[in-house]
Amino acid sequence: MRLAGGWLARPETQAVCAMLEGGGHRALFVGGCVRNALLGVDVADVDIATDAEPARVTDLARAAGLHPVPTGVAHGTITVVSGGLPHEVTTFRRDVSTDGRRAVVAFTADVAEDAARRDFTMNALYATPEGALVDPLGGLPDLLARRVRFVGDPARRIAEDALRILRFFRFNAWYADPGAGLDAEGLAACAAGADGLARLSRERVTGEMQRLLAAEDPAPAVSAMASAGVLDRVLPGADPRALPALVRLEGRRPPDWRRRLAALGGADPAAALRLSRADEAHLALLRGGIEGAQGPGEIAWRHGPRAAEDVVLLRAALAGTAPPPGWEAEVAAGAAAEFPVRAADLMPGLSGPALGARLKTLEARWIASGFRLTREALLA
Repeated sequence: MRLAGGWLARPETQAVCAMLEGGGHRALFVGGCVRNALLGVDVADVDIATDAEPARVTDLARAAGLHPVPTGVAHGTITVVSGGLPHEVTTFRRDVSTDGRRAVVAFTADVAEDAARRDFTMNALYATPEGALVDPLGGLPDLLARRVRFVGDPARRIAEDALRILRFFRFNAWYADPGAGLDAEGLAACAAGADGLARLSRERVTGEMQRLLAAEDPAPAVSAMASAGVLDRVLPGADPRALPALVRLEGRRPPDWRRRLAALGGADPAAALRLSRADEAHLALLRGGIEGAQGPGEIAWRHGPRAAEDVVLLRAALAGTAPPPGWEAEVAAGAAAEFPVRAADLMPGLSGPALGARLKTLEARWIASGFRLTREALLA
């Protein structure tokens, strides 16, 4: 089998491969670029595996006029910038020791040893610069069947790095055949190893949850997480039951992991995860809107149409109903509305708290009118 695609033939990428091969070493594309190319999915990042050690990669890159950056020397990675494009070049490795969070590695010249330390069989595929497939572990059938399966013993892979539990569910959400179900052996190992999640940093957990919830339809994978006792470990109190309905209601709208996170609920997602201030504020807005009494138009006026749309969809998904009739028109009206009364219109007759109270009263009347009352009508 041979890979194809514009990314493969880019002069910048081929220059990195030629640099390695010209120095007497192997250059093999590996991981996501190979997996995605075989699945017909867009390739974003290009990773290259080689038997050249980091110091040798650095020397070869400089000699070829390329720019080497020591982004992960301890783990064998040099980022080689070619024509402005970064390429992660990593030496073939084998694990020496692991503690569930990180590994100590040794370099090797054997691609099979490098493949054996990877997480899933669909990620242990390599390709030559010409696109010829190299499959040391026989993982191609799993990829073609869209079956996410651990390399070797699932329990051992998880003991090496507990983050692989979350990656198992993320990869199922993104790449698995939705009708086939999750690999039973892998799912059982995730359930058995769930205690290891407590050793992970919130940053690593957050990154995986964001990617998982950004899949086109993460609901089956999240449901499996809940059944395995994994979801409650990372999001205490979360409930996946509304997620399938939300995904259906979203229709063609772009996935938004924050909207889906709000649907899962939980005791305190912002405390369980490491969110940016903007994401934490948006999540609080959605969670407050679900239980609040504001209509779609008012939410759109106060917080924008995107927030109003999210709240409407979340309310319907959690209630198991359809969104209210005419909600989209309400959102549009609220987003375009502008309150016609200003504080100066009520002065000098009113000031201080009385002025604020009067403005709030007029604002409430204006919103209740569907944003139709004019300045004259409100002041009258």
